[in-house]
Amino acid sequence: MKHLSIAIALGVAALTAQAADKTADKAPSAQQSKMSSCNKDAADKKGDERKAFMKECLSAKGGDAASAAPAAAPAASPACEKSAADKKLHGAAAKSHIKKCMADAASAPK
Repeated sequence: MKHLSIAIALGVAALTAQAADKTADKAPSAQQSKMSSCNKDAADKKGDERKAFMKECLSAKGGDAASAAPAAAPAASPACEKSAADKKLHGAAAKSHIKKCMADAASAPK
């Protein structure tokens, strides 16, 4: 009986130590690092502009947050998203509308 209680105590101690090791030395995942980087880059943005930037930055392939900045008319994105929302577009229809809206904004005379 004495040996059984010692074995149980040692087993519990080993499991506790193993769990502590896993949480203490855990490095941030790639997604967590990307989130941190995008969050820093979006510090000066507010509202819909920040939401659009974060969405684009987090969905960008690769780890470079700077490459996530929209190339064509970044200021048009919130206006295009609002236009899609006003028309009650969702899913693929909304994406298509926003893409066309941004292309039109980029090609408009300046």
